[in-house]
Amino acid sequence: MKIASFNINGIKARLPAVLDWVKEATPDVAILQEIKTMDEGFPREPFEDLGYNVETHGQKSFNGVALISKLPLEDVRRGLPDAQGAGRDGIDDAEARYIEATVVGDRAVRICGLYLPNGNPAPGPKYDYKLRWMERLTTRAKHLLSQEECFLMAGDFNVIPQAVDAARPEAWKDDALFLPETREAFRRLVNLGLTDALRARTYAPELYTYWDFQRGAWARNDGIRIDHFLLSPQCADLLEDCRIDKEVRAREKPSDHVPIWVNLAA
Repeated sequence: MKIASFNINGIKARLPAVLDWVKEATPDVAILQEIKTMDEGFPREPFEDLGYNVETHGQKSFNGVALISKLPLEDVRRGLPDAQGAGRDGIDDAEARYIEATVVGDRAVRICGLYLPNGNPAPGPKYDYKLRWMERLTTRAKHLLSQEECFLMAGDFNVIPQAVDAARPEAWKDDALFLPETREAFRRLVNLGLTDALRARTYAPELYTYWDFQRGAWARNDGIRIDHFLLSPQCADLLEDCRIDKEVRAREKPSDHVPIWVNLAA
């Protein structure tokens, strides 16, 4: 089962590019972030014509996440659940950032698709919101782990985990993506027993998923790794590969992110 994650930076602006990638990469499941549209505005038909089921959790002009899947999407939930796996936090869920569903191939895999808050400027209310959201995500992971489910959390985490994950880490030292509190919160999540899929496969340098549109970042390969797959122990046992489709960034009207994907024996 090939599962991909891609922050597309607006489905209406990049629909042709996203469809070209889907046709080429043929993921079984794709987790999309920053769709930037209400549910009714998402162009479902082009994906359905390619054989995909579509579920969205949208928001006008900002944020928004979606799942497209060749397999049926079961038990779909929108918004980050509370510790018991039910209900929503009415304040934090004002932003459409999280969607969950189960897909069943040779075995069931729970897909948790997320677009974690950026948090800038930091310090400030937006950074407080980011850290609170990460704490809630950690609580959700604890609940899923207690159920011994095969699950993964994937998407744009807006976290640079280590210095090796940035071409110029010194340039990010005061940014919400790389502040010590951010990285510590990410480590708490991973240290519950989750596996960073890419780093389980390689510690090669210059593996980035984002290049700013400004300052010639792409041309200089001035990138950062902020899109991640975190796998539960049951899911990590199925991991066969994890790669980044870097070349997508060089295409016409690209997103500032590129897809990252895993292959699971599932």
